[in-house]
Amino acid sequence: MRKFDLLITGVGGQGIILASDIIAEAALAAGYDVKKTDTLGMAQRGGSVVSHVRIGPRVWSPLIKEGEVDILVALEKLEAARWGHYLRYGAIAIVNNHTLPPLPVNLGNERYPTDEEITNILRQRSDRIYFINGTNLTRKLGNIRTLNMFMLGCASLFLPLKVNTWKEIISHRLPSNKRQINITAFGQGRKEIRSVCI
Repeated sequence: MRKFDLLITGVGGQGIILASDIIAEAALAAGYDVKKTDTLGMAQRGGSVVSHVRIGPRVWSPLIKEGEVDILVALEKLEAARWGHYLRYGAIAIVNNHTLPPLPVNLGNERYPTDEEITNILRQRSDRIYFINGTNLTRKLGNIRTLNMFMLGCASLFLPLKVNTWKEIISHRLPSNKRQINITAFGQGRKEIRSVCI
Protein backbone atom coordinates (compact mmCIF):
# COMPACT_ATOMS: atom_id res chain seq x y z
CA MET A 1 0.00 0.00 0.00
CA ARG A 2 1.25 3.45 -0.84
CA LYS A 3 0.90 6.37 1.55
CA PHE A 4 -2.48 8.13 1.85
CA ASP A 5 -2.85 11.58 3.37
CA LEU A 6 -6.42 12.55 4.22
CA LEU A 7 -7.78 15.86 5.43
CA ILE A 8 -11.28 15.78 6.94
CA THR A 9 -12.86 19.16 7.61
CA GLY A 10 -16.15 20.74 8.55
CA VAL A 11 -17.60 22.71 11.44
CA GLY A 12 -18.12 21.93 15.08
CA GLY A 13 -20.84 19.37 15.74
CA GLN A 14 -20.52 17.49 12.44
CA GLY A 15 -18.54 14.59 13.89
CA ILE A 16 -15.21 15.30 12.19
CA ILE A 17 -13.11 13.89 15.03
CA LEU A 18 -15.13 10.67 15.25
CA ALA A 19 -14.83 10.18 11.49
CA SER A 20 -11.06 10.66 11.54
CA ASP A 21 -10.72 8.35 14.56
CA ILE A 22 -12.59 5.63 12.65
CA ILE A 23 -10.34 6.06 9.59
CA ALA A 24 -7.28 5.73 11.82
CA GLU A 25 -8.61 2.69 13.66
CA ALA A 26 -9.69 0.95 10.44
CA ALA A 27 -6.22 1.45 8.96
CA LEU A 28 -4.53 0.22 12.16
CA ALA A 29 -6.78 -2.85 12.19
CA ALA A 30 -5.69 -3.56 8.62
CA GLY A 31 -2.05 -3.49 9.68
CA TYR A 32 -0.97 -0.03 8.52
CA ASP A 33 0.90 2.64 10.40
CA VAL A 34 -1.22 5.71 11.17
CA LYS A 35 -0.66 9.17 12.57
CA LYS A 36 -3.39 11.77 13.10
CA THR A 37 -3.93 15.16 14.66
CA ASP A 38 -6.95 17.42 15.11
CA THR A 39 -7.43 21.18 15.17
CA LEU A 40 -10.62 22.25 16.91
CA GLY A 41 -10.44 26.05 17.02
CA MET A 42 -13.83 27.42 18.09
CA ALA A 43 -15.51 24.12 17.29
CA GLN A 44 -18.04 24.38 20.11
CA ARG A 45 -19.35 27.55 18.46
CA GLY A 46 -19.67 26.09 14.97
CA GLY A 47 -16.12 27.04 14.01
CA SER A 48 -13.76 25.20 11.70
CA VAL A 49 -12.61 21.68 12.59
CA VAL A 50 -9.91 19.82 10.68
CA SER A 51 -8.28 16.41 11.10
CA HIS A 52 -5.10 15.23 9.43
CA VAL A 53 -4.91 11.44 8.97
CA ARG A 54 -1.83 9.82 7.46
CA ILE A 55 -1.79 6.14 6.53
CA GLY A 56 1.03 4.04 5.09
CA PRO A 57 3.60 1.33 5.65
CA ARG A 58 5.48 3.78 7.91
CA VAL A 59 4.36 7.26 8.92
CA TRP A 60 6.62 9.66 10.81
CA SER A 61 4.55 12.81 11.33
CA PRO A 62 0.83 13.48 11.88
CA LEU A 63 0.79 16.77 9.99
CA ILE A 64 0.23 16.86 6.24
CA LYS A 65 2.21 19.45 4.33
CA GLU A 66 0.45 21.96 2.12
CA GLY A 67 0.03 20.53 -1.37
CA GLU A 68 0.26 16.87 -0.27
CA VAL A 69 -3.32 15.87 0.63
CA ASP A 70 -4.50 12.86 -1.39
CA ILE A 71 -8.14 12.95 -0.28
CA LEU A 72 -10.03 15.96 1.07
CA VAL A 73 -13.35 15.19 2.74
CA ALA A 74 -15.31 18.36 3.48
CA LEU A 75 -18.65 18.23 5.30
CA GLU A 76 -19.24 21.90 4.46
CA LYS A 77 -18.46 23.78 1.22
CA LEU A 78 -16.63 26.80 2.63
CA GLU A 79 -14.32 24.49 4.58
CA ALA A 80 -13.44 22.74 1.30
CA ALA A 81 -12.41 26.10 -0.17
CA ARG A 82 -10.41 27.03 2.94
CA TRP A 83 -8.35 23.86 2.75
CA GLY A 84 -8.21 23.43 -1.03
CA HIS A 85 -4.58 24.59 -1.20
CA TYR A 86 -3.60 21.50 0.78
CA LEU A 87 -4.57 19.22 -2.14
CA ARG A 88 -1.80 17.73 -4.23
CA TYR A 89 -2.30 18.09 -7.97
CA GLY A 90 -4.73 15.42 -9.19
CA ALA A 91 -6.01 14.62 -5.68
CA ILE A 92 -9.60 13.80 -4.74
CA ALA A 93 -11.99 16.29 -3.12
CA ILE A 94 -15.31 14.97 -1.76
CA VAL A 95 -17.49 17.91 -0.76
CA ASN A 96 -20.85 17.86 0.96
CA ASN A 97 -22.99 20.27 -1.07
CA HIS A 98 -24.22 22.12 2.01
CA THR A 99 -23.82 25.67 3.32
CA LEU A 100 -23.32 26.54 6.99
CA PRO A 101 -22.38 30.24 6.95
CA PRO A 102 -19.92 31.29 9.67
CA LEU A 103 -20.78 34.09 12.09
CA PRO A 104 -19.12 36.92 10.06
CA VAL A 105 -21.33 35.99 7.07
CA ASN A 106 -24.45 35.87 9.23
CA LEU A 107 -23.60 39.30 10.63
CA GLY A 108 -23.19 40.68 7.11
CA ASN A 109 -19.48 41.45 7.52
CA GLU A 110 -18.34 38.92 4.93
CA ARG A 111 -19.75 37.23 1.83
CA TYR A 112 -20.12 33.48 1.42
CA PRO A 113 -18.43 32.37 -1.84
CA THR A 114 -20.57 31.11 -4.71
CA ASP A 115 -20.49 27.46 -5.79
CA GLU A 116 -18.56 28.55 -8.87
CA GLU A 117 -15.94 30.30 -6.75
CA ILE A 118 -15.54 27.26 -4.50
CA THR A 119 -15.24 24.95 -7.50
CA ASN A 120 -12.65 27.24 -9.12
CA ILE A 121 -10.54 27.22 -5.95
CA LEU A 122 -10.53 23.41 -5.90
CA ARG A 123 -9.94 23.12 -9.65
CA GLN A 124 -6.64 24.95 -9.24
CA ARG A 125 -5.43 21.66 -7.79
CA SER A 126 -7.58 18.92 -9.29
CA ASP A 127 -10.44 17.99 -11.59
CA ARG A 128 -11.42 15.08 -9.33
CA ILE A 129 -13.98 17.07 -7.35
CA TYR A 130 -17.16 15.33 -6.25
CA PHE A 131 -20.01 17.38 -4.80
CA ILE A 132 -22.30 15.09 -2.81
CA ASN A 133 -25.78 15.90 -1.48
CA GLY A 134 -24.92 14.24 1.81
CA THR A 135 -27.10 16.41 4.04
CA ASN A 136 -30.24 15.74 1.99
CA LEU A 137 -29.50 12.02 1.65
CA THR A 138 -28.87 11.51 5.37
CA ARG A 139 -32.03 13.47 6.14
CA LYS A 140 -33.92 10.93 4.01
CA LEU A 141 -32.30 8.14 6.04
CA GLY A 142 -33.90 9.69 9.12
CA ASN A 143 -30.84 11.02 10.92
CA ILE A 144 -28.79 13.95 9.63
CA ARG A 145 -26.21 13.28 12.34
CA THR A 146 -25.00 10.30 10.30
CA LEU A 147 -23.49 12.69 7.73
CA ASN A 148 -19.96 11.99 8.98
CA MET A 149 -20.41 8.24 8.37
CA PHE A 150 -22.01 8.91 4.99
CA MET A 151 -19.00 11.00 3.91
CA LEU A 152 -16.68 8.38 5.36
CA GLY A 153 -18.41 5.84 3.12
CA CYS A 154 -17.65 8.08 0.14
CA ALA A 155 -13.97 8.32 1.07
CA SER A 156 -13.67 4.60 1.78
CA LEU A 157 -14.08 3.80 -1.90
CA PHE A 158 -10.63 5.31 -2.54
CA LEU A 159 -8.83 3.50 0.29
CA PRO A 160 -7.57 -0.12 0.20
CA LEU A 161 -9.42 -1.19 3.33
CA LYS A 162 -12.07 -3.91 3.41
CA VAL A 163 -15.71 -2.93 3.94
CA ASN A 164 -16.02 -5.36 6.85
CA THR A 165 -13.11 -3.64 8.61
CA TRP A 166 -14.89 -0.29 8.32
CA LYS A 167 -18.14 -1.74 9.64
CA GLU A 168 -16.41 -3.44 12.56
CA ILE A 169 -14.75 -0.20 13.66
CA ILE A 170 -17.98 1.81 13.27
CA SER A 171 -19.80 -0.80 15.37
CA HIS A 172 -17.07 -0.70 18.00
CA ARG A 173 -17.07 3.11 18.26
CA LEU A 174 -20.83 3.74 18.40
CA PRO A 175 -23.46 2.79 20.99
CA SER A 176 -25.70 -0.13 20.07
CA ASN A 177 -28.77 2.05 19.39
CA LYS A 178 -26.85 4.09 16.77
CA ARG A 179 -24.84 1.39 15.03
CA GLN A 180 -27.22 0.28 12.32
CA ILE A 181 -28.25 3.72 11.09
CA ASN A 182 -24.58 4.76 10.88
CA ILE A 183 -23.56 1.58 9.06
CA THR A 184 -26.46 2.18 6.67
CA ALA A 185 -25.28 5.76 6.10
CA PHE A 186 -21.75 4.49 5.45
CA GLY A 187 -23.09 2.07 2.83
CA GLN A 188 -25.20 4.80 1.23
CA GLY A 189 -22.09 6.99 0.98
CA ARG A 190 -20.25 4.25 -0.91
CA LYS A 191 -23.21 3.85 -3.22
CA GLU A 192 -23.52 7.58 -3.86
CA ILE A 193 -19.84 8.15 -4.68
CA ARG A 194 -19.93 5.26 -7.12
CA SER A 195 -22.85 6.89 -8.94
CA VAL A 196 -21.00 10.23 -9.11
CA CYS A 197 -17.69 8.73 -10.24
CA ILE A 198 -19.19 6.76 -13.14
